[in-house]
Amino acid sequence: MGALIKVADTAELKPGECKVVEAAGKILALFNVGGTFYVLDNTCLHRGGPLGEGELEGTIVTCPWHGWRWDVATGANTNNPAVKVARFPVKVDGGSVFVET
Repeated sequence: MGALIKVADTAELKPGECKVVEAAGKILALFNVGGTFYVLDNTCLHRGGPLGEGELEGTIVTCPWHGWRWDVATGANTNNPAVKVARFPVKVDGGSVFVET
């Protein structure tokens, strides 16, 4: 098990929002889907676009650079589920969001 690192307060991210965070030197994308938090690597596998700056609709984030779509719950690409962005375990405790690195 990796270290748990605080990346945000739950109040910072309303449902349907995403943002870029850092943990243990990694740049990550944090998503709030209806009160459930997910963390993916921030880099789109297509051309390196910032997923944390994309549009979130349900569990699907669209990369702002070229429109590739990813399921934030699984990390899978919506067109080819065999292609996945790295996902990181999340824990919410006392109003804080932690990611396991």
